[in-house]
Amino acid sequence: MDLQLTGRVAVVTGASKGIGLAIARTLREEGARVVAVSRKSSPELDLLAGADLTHVAADLMDPDAPAEVVARAADLYGGLDILVNNAGGPPPGVILPRASFLDATDEEWGKMFEFNLFSAVRAIRAALPLMIERGGGSIVNISSCNARQPSPINVDYGAAKAGMNNVSKVLSDEFGPRGIRVNVVSPGPVRTAWWTEEGGVADLFAAKTGKDPETVMTEVVPEMMGLATGRIADPQEIAAVVALLASPFSVNTTGAEFAVDSGFVKTI
Repeated sequence: MDLQLTGRVAVVTGASKGIGLAIARTLREEGARVVAVSRKSSPELDLLAGADLTHVAADLMDPDAPAEVVARAADLYGGLDILVNNAGGPPPGVILPRASFLDATDEEWGKMFEFNLFSAVRAIRAALPLMIERGGGSIVNISSCNARQPSPINVDYGAAKAGMNNVSKVLSDEFGPRGIRVNVVSPGPVRTAWWTEEGGVADLFAAKTGKDPETVMTEVVPEMMGLATGRIADPQEIAAVVALLASPFSVNTTGAEFAVDSGFVKTI
């Protein structure tokens, strides 16, 4: 299916691995010209680089970085049509999961909001004039199931993502009449480095359960979290939803949240 993204210009943050890498790859395969943003590149991202995909190194904890990234996209490709705020998770110096709400300091709360909410707000603020100039655009914010399903092991992260959901809804109402759609994709557990890398969440659960990390991800976590599909998601499954929301096929979809959470969140 042709998503009619050929020639569209997209910025994807947190693009060096995991969900962001899958999104950048998918948008490029659909014909978009992609600015892939991360602190540093990766071998996987380097393989995608070329005329239609450029890596821009940026630390989104720097308040000036989001606007600089958006300006770079306009310089490279002449404008901006799609913004995917994917960068998120624990920022440098902050470790998740925690044992309790009491384990998070003021400094860690501040860093969590800087990375997971404020960097997206700044990128959107920079992107809106370019999209208005082109007569519209699509903003997709990657949130989390924890925005709706609070958890004491990552309470500050969930609070920041809940803020992102709220901001997204406000933006969709204000800028919808100007052709700009703003939607949210909320993943549940996804097979990314946060789970799979050495010392990651799978290793932590393995140490507690006496199971090997792969068994944790394929059996323990799906049962513990009550995943209706019986498995955690693959990054490509999130990327597919993002690409559809970025596409003209979703022209009348805005202010919506799409859960790709394996059926984790049970509430309405």
